[in-house]
Amino acid sequence: MNYIRKQYHTLKARIEEPRRFMQVLVGPRQVGKTTLVHQVVQAISLPHTVEVADAVDPKDSDWIRRVWESARTTMRLRGESERLLVIDEVQKIDNWSEVVKREWDEDTHHEVNLKVVLLGSSRLLIKKGLTESLAGRFELIRLGHWSYQEMQDAFGLSLDEYIYFGGYPGAATLIKDEKRWRKYIKDALVAPAIEKDVLMTSNIYKPALMKQLFELGCGYSAEMLSLTKLMGQLQDAGNVTTLASYLEILDQCALLTGLQKYANDEARKRSSIPKYQVYNNALLTAYKGRSFEMDRTDARLWGRWVESAVRAHLLAMADEASFEVYYWREADSSKKTHEVDFIWVNNGEVIAIEVKSGRRTMNSGLPAFVEMFHPKKSFVVGSGGILLEDFLSADIKVLFE
Repeated sequence: MNYIRKQYHTLKARIEEPRRFMQVLVGPRQVGKTTLVHQVVQAISLPHTVEVADAVDPKDSDWIRRVWESARTTMRLRGESERLLVIDEVQKIDNWSEVVKREWDEDTHHEVNLKVVLLGSSRLLIKKGLTESLAGRFELIRLGHWSYQEMQDAFGLSLDEYIYFGGYPGAATLIKDEKRWRKYIKDALVAPAIEKDVLMTSNIYKPALMKQLFELGCGYSAEMLSLTKLMGQLQDAGNVTTLASYLEILDQCALLTGLQKYANDEARKRSSIPKYQVYNNALLTAYKGRSFEMDRTDARLWGRWVESAVRAHLLAMADEASFEVYYWREADSSKKTHEVDFIWVNNGEVIAIEVKSGRRTMNSGLPAFVEMFHPKKSFVVGSGGILLEDFLSADIKVLFE
């Protein structure tokens, strides 16, 4: 399978431009970052060096300098006018950003035409160096979880299969053997993501608690639960502050997030009960699902799976376009509770989205939200509204245009 994602064209075009910025490709584990870079380097005539930091001692920050100097030396020995250096998993090296900054600035000063592409885990890479040490020296290309359209085009997944099995390309060929599929998701995707991307790059004092939080949070995807109540279901739970910091790290890795309630002021947003959401529905059904056949015929449960899939799609679009995603829930004067599944915000403009499926047929929350906040748009996805397949297939950034 040699599927070309849209970011391929962006990266290829930027590499072929005159040297101006480093290109930084970020995204969660197993979404095809390394594959995409190899597709690009095979399609261009530029000579290249590809290095992987995965097995390097994290304390060996001089490793970056050595591979950089090797690329420069190769250029001189071969009389090359330009060359491409690719460093994969760069965030696993301590103080990587300071070394990269020094080497890049040295090349700029001496007019060495060595172009650079860095690959790393979603947002951990940004937090640990890009926005501080490398400000003004890079362009970011985000590579998120695979969309329904991509999984359909590449693997022929149906809408229902995508909702249940999610968007991991490496697992797509295993869905007919669900026991094997679940084992692959947990052992080959989740375990390395937490043990390498999280524990090796963040200060986690209770790794077992982090894993418990992740697994329990996945099971609550598309549902609300306070961190205080969550503590009661965890062993050695520590305190709410610890859990909140761990949830933030899982969010930075594009695994699990706790969405805030939409409100007019930041204090109310931050004090709200989080609504848990996986970034890929495979993370929900691998831990909480029974079987595709059983869950598909359970209207209430399937409605929850659908809601989670829609929100994961919104998160992917929001991450790419730097939008914000919330939920909304409020009781009126008669103590009747109104809620809206998704509130999407971009530069102060608001869109309210309600999902209608077998889980819920009424949507009294939309009229209440419209009356209170006057969003730019509000609509239903599913029964009586936009077809779910159309919504999940579209680039919904156009809604703000």
